[in-house]
Amino acid sequence: MHDLIRDITLCILFAWGIGLIAHVTRQPLILAYLIAGFIIGPFGIGWVKSDESISTISELGLIFMLFMIGLEIDLKKIIRAGKVILFAAGGQLIAGCVLGAAFFMALGLKLGGGGFDALYLSVACALSSTVVIVKVLYEKRELDTLPGRITLGILVLQDIFAILFLAVQPSLADLQVSVVALSIARVGVLVATALILSRYVLPALFHQIARRPELVLLGALAWCFLIGEIAERLHLSREMGSLVAGVSLSTFPYALDVTAKVTTLRDFFITLFFVAVGMTIPIPNGATIGLALIIAVFTVISRMLTTFTPLYLMKQGLRASLLPALNLAQISEFSLVVLQTGIAAGHITTQTSSAASFAFVILAVLSTFAMMRSDQITRLLIGPMKRIGLRDLDHGQGREGDHAEGHGDARRIVILGFFRTASALLAEIERQNASLLDQISVVDFNPNVFRTLVGRGQHVIYGDISNVDTLVHAGVGKAEIIILSVPDSLLKGANNEKLVRHVRSINPNAKIISTADVLGDVSDIYAAGADYVTVPRLSDAHALYEVIEAADQGLLDAKRAEMDAQLAERREVLP
Repeated sequence: MHDLIRDITLCILFAWGIGLIAHVTRQPLILAYLIAGFIIGPFGIGWVKSDESISTISELGLIFMLFMIGLEIDLKKIIRAGKVILFAAGGQLIAGCVLGAAFFMALGLKLGGGGFDALYLSVACALSSTVVIVKVLYEKRELDTLPGRITLGILVLQDIFAILFLAVQPSLADLQVSVVALSIARVGVLVATALILSRYVLPALFHQIARRPELVLLGALAWCFLIGEIAERLHLSREMGSLVAGVSLSTFPYALDVTAKVTTLRDFFITLFFVAVGMTIPIPNGATIGLALIIAVFTVISRMLTTFTPLYLMKQGLRASLLPALNLAQISEFSLVVLQTGIAAGHITTQTSSAASFAFVILAVLSTFAMMRSDQITRLLIGPMKRIGLRDLDHGQGREGDHAEGHGDARRIVILGFFRTASALLAEIERQNASLLDQISVVDFNPNVFRTLVGRGQHVIYGDISNVDTLVHAGVGKAEIIILSVPDSLLKGANNEKLVRHVRSINPNAKIISTADVLGDVSDIYAAGADYVTVPRLSDAHALYEVIEAADQGLLDAKRAEMDAQLAERREVLP
């Protein structure tokens, strides 16, 4: 027991120390935890040697990690997921697993006869890293973009796929229809038990303790271990039970409160899990490094094929098909979980798991850099892809009689970039002066915006507004009013100041209306050639002040009724 406490102390100290170095050098923290585990583990300096300690630390970390993953799975969002996300995720997972199994079997890895290395690697390579992806997309402010939403939707469905695999995993050695059916039935009993209790029993209990944070936390932990123990009794794993416990709480009224209170524990135990994984990684030999490189290359190539292809076939355009593929091009931390269960069950060799862990590290670093530069990479790829015959959504633009002809059919008003402000503007114009819509042209590369506006009969050109050729083709040179309403934080490859300079060089006489989030940018945008700069925060502040006044005068209900009436009559492209 004392050895376990000492080993946990070493894990946390080294994880913190290496984590500081990773923070300074802007590397993924998971990489730091793996390195920390390797250093203090049996294959490093050997300060932690006990297999029992490593197994206990790993299992505790895994239970909490899966519990938190379950808490963050939003079943409602999955149910509401559009066909694009469902088909893209289905195509990526099925094709990824089939390609992976065939590829790794061709390398000589086993798929049956007591060894399932090829199967586990194919599943591991089909899953992408939620931690890496969400962190980078959040920093780039791309979580709410179309490629960002597609990426997150695929990630959620990947987690569901991993849950199903973990349900079947204990029966792989005797994979008969009856055995699989029994495993699925056990999972069904577990899920039904968890959902019934979380629906009819837990709300009343948590309502009583809602104002006692320590009891909320303790109740969440008790729930996690209770469902884990039920899973163990059903001959499933405690890890599987903790995942179901989290999912069943995700629709719970107090889920947000529970998640907030368990977050600190989650970080602690996730750190322990990855440090424990690092302790199981041996000093690599040539064969392990070679297999790791092969796994990494296969993951990137297969992800591009299996993610890009279904999105492209559903006519999402080259950009919106490429970006999710680039975002997803790494191995998931969940993959390490799957591999650890495979080792525990004796299904795969330690060398296979070690190679996959090294591939995880390689891709976690490389994909972070690739995602930060995904727009530049996408622009470099789109040209060659068009030259080999792949059509983008702008195919045919500029031809006589086409709906979006370009500068030959120039409009008086051009809106460059289409996000929520532009959506609200079009709705307001439609409400007050619908005839003005015929004089407006929109330029944007969101395929949903393109199709919706075309369906409404609005003149629209598919293109990247940071590209000068797109601006010329869009008829900017003949426009009288040019509107830039997208803030710098959402623009890719440019900012409002640069766009104003480009537009002014093409059209010296147009009235250019731009936007600025930062007050210090206003003067720079005017200097670049803008005629007027909107500052959304000022209009928002004015609207909020009116609401405060209404509240003080007892007129808040009337104010809300006024807003509800405005919302009811609007027909926006981006609701």
